[in-house]
Order: sequence, then C-alpha cells, then structure tokens
Amino acid sequence: MESKAVVSLTNGKKAFGDNEVLKDISLTVNAGDVLAIIGPSGSGKSTLLRCINQLETPSGGEIVFHGQNVVGTGNLSAYRAKVGMVFQSYDLFPHMDVMANLTLGPTKALKRPRAEVEAEAVKALERVGLGDRIHATPNQLSGGQKQRVALVRAMLMHPEVLLLDEITAALDPEMVREVLEVVLDLARGGMTMLIVTHEMRFAEAVADRVIFLENGGIVEESAPETFFHQPKTERAAQFLQSFDYKR
Repeated sequence: MESKAVVSLTNGKKAFGDNEVLKDISLTVNAGDVLAIIGPSGSGKSTLLRCINQLETPSGGEIVFHGQNVVGTGNLSAYRAKVGMVFQSYDLFPHMDVMANLTLGPTKALKRPRAEVEAEAVKALERVGLGDRIHATPNQLSGGQKQRVALVRAMLMHPEVLLLDEITAALDPEMVREVLEVVLDLARGGMTMLIVTHEMRFAEAVADRVIFLENGGIVEESAPETFFHQPKTERAAQFLQSFDYKR
C-alpha cells in the first residue's frame, strides 16, 4: 500500500535580511515517517522546523498539509493543533502544576471535556514514568522530567505530526536516555516525526530517513544504515568523523 504524504515542503526558502538561512529545501513526510535532521550548528535545522510549524513564515516555497498549501492561509491555530512542536526549553508554565500544564491546550484550543483530558493525561504520565508527579510544579522537576511532560503535553493535542527541536540539548547526559526512550516509544507506535538532534546513535536507532543539512541546503538524504555507515557524500563522512573519539 502506497504511503500517503502528510506534509511536504517544496522549494522552501527563509531569509533574515540578507542572510539566507534555508535555500530551496524540498522534502516529503509520509504518515508514520520518522525523519532525523542533523547537521552543524547554524545549518538551518531549527529554522526548518519553525517554518514547517509556521512559527516562521517562509520567504518562498510551499508547505502542503494533506494537499493544501498552508503558507499565508491565516488559519494557523487549526494547523498547529495538527503539527505539534516540542522545544529544548520545555516552555512549561511555571505557576501551573503538571496537570494544569497538560490540560490547558486540549481544553482551551480543542474544547475537549476536562475530565476526558485529565484521564488521558494520567495514563500518559504513567506511561512515561511520571504518574506520581501530577501535582508537581515545573521547579520541582528535573530537566528530563520537564521534557517528558512537554512531550506528553504535545501528544495530548493529538497531532498528526510531531516536530522535536533538540529536545535533549539542555539535559544532563543521564537525563537524555529517559527522554529518548519516550520518543522511541512514540516511533514504535507509528507517530510521524521530524527530529532535529545531535544524538547520532539515537538518530540511527529511531529514524527511517536522515537529512543532513548544511548552509541552509540538503547535502544528503538517505536511510540511516546508509548515512551512518556508508555516507554518499564526503561532507557527511567528515561530519560523522567529528563524533568518533577513538584514541
């Protein structure tokens, strides 16, 4: 059965003044795909996700969601409810406890009954090992716990696509694994995701495809077994060598 495109970007461009950050980026994400987007700092990875989510308006090109171009359409709240995003900074409301953080979006934006959302939130927190932290405030949580709450919050909006932007970058090494296990579980469940990460072993484990971005353009796009072991481009091979710490 042929996979169905959920979201695609065609000839995507983004410039800030004279600085062209994205240059003619084209990619297609099918239902259930997990794309890992990697590359050096400043290559445009986060800007790419922000453009797909429409937090940034592309300077050119089309973003098509289920056959409809969403650039400049104005109905961003409905689109963003279907294309969720999680950031490295968690963005939890500090004055609210975990449950209040989780229920705000679904009850306000989606108008779902509070009792229904709370029941789903309890189950989701238990699945990510936070069943006992329902009434904790963000300052009572570790970085890894905050990021797991942020992931649950995004999933409670029932997105079709999830964008993850360096969600482990601010975490201590021992906290990285607990967050990545949640993402791996989402991938096993068929969640469509675009993941910007500097965790190469994780990218290899979770992704169906790897996109290597540099200077705002796609240098290489391939399956993880190809990219990480027999990269097609010399530049990708050089980049991967920077993660090899053999004595």
